[in-house]
Parts: sequence; structure tokens; C-alpha cells
Amino acid sequence: MRIIAGTARGRKLRTLEGSDVRPTTDKVKEAMFSAVQFQIPGATVLDLFGGSGQLGIEALSRGAEKVVFVDKSKASVNIITENIETAEFTDKSRVVFMDSLDFLKSDRTMYDLAFLDPPYNMGILEKALPLLAERMNEGGRVICEHEQRLELPEKIGPLVLKKKYKYGKIEISQFIHAGV
Repeated sequence: MRIIAGTARGRKLRTLEGSDVRPTTDKVKEAMFSAVQFQIPGATVLDLFGGSGQLGIEALSRGAEKVVFVDKSKASVNIITENIETAEFTDKSRVVFMDSLDFLKSDRTMYDLAFLDPPYNMGILEKALPLLAERMNEGGRVICEHEQRLELPEKIGPLVLKKKYKYGKIEISQFIHAGV
């Protein structure tokens, strides 16, 4: 796994081993970032369900101002921290060891861009999106990676489904905060 573009392009990132992790492929990652490329410079970004931190680190490499990484796995938090140090983005990063839903209930930061890649088939995304809607700035984008058969609503509070992309068994849903 590597950083695709930006100031840290080409740097290799570590990921956890095992069947519990599902790193985003380079093809899917490139598609995600192509969809939001103009929202990244100067953005405050949330990498929820951080895993290895690759999505937030990619955003930093492409010009994001700050990224908050959240994961409830201590092993993932350790990998995220190591990858941030490898990419030299410690000054623009905050890593939170906490359940993602609990984080959304307690956090008061407003975000311009959020990446959500939760475990599949557990109903977590459906619970996270309404909580995240309150934390997004108007015009902000939410990119969700999920299993293809998951049907998300067209509207979740101020979040409106803008587009869906399919990549094999993976689907990406892009929401935009359309205002209140």
C-alpha cells in the first residue's frame, strides 16, 4: 500500500495483517480522491474507522490542513500513528483511540471532508451518517466505502446522496452537505 499523489507520493504505508482488515485498493482510492480533489486543499478531514490511516494520509499528501483519525482498535491506532510518522504529517494529525459512534456523539469539530470505511454488514454506516451530518460544514463531502448491496437513503438530514460508484463487490457513496 502506498500514497498515490501529492507531497508524500510513493511512500509505503503499513497495514494490519489478517481477515479483519480490508485496505482500500489503489484503484478505489484513486476514484475516491478524483471525486473530491477540489475539496481537499486546506480542508479539515475526518478518517473515521481509520484502519491504517491511508485515506486521511492521502488527503494530507494532497493538501488537507488537518486530519482526525478515529479507530477503536489499539493495533490500528498504532499502525495509523506509525504511518503518519512515515509520511511526516504528525503536525497535521490527531489520532483518537475510541469507538467511532461514541466519537461522533462527543466531537465538536466541523469537517469539510469525511471518509467512512466501516466493517461491512454490521449496520454501522447507517448509524454513523446521521451523527456525522451534524459535524459537516455546508458543502462538505462524505465518502463512504461499503458493500455493494447496502441501500443508503438519498437524504440523511442535510446530507444528500450525490453519486454512487461500483467497483466489483465494493460501492462508494458520495454525500454532499446541502445546507439546512
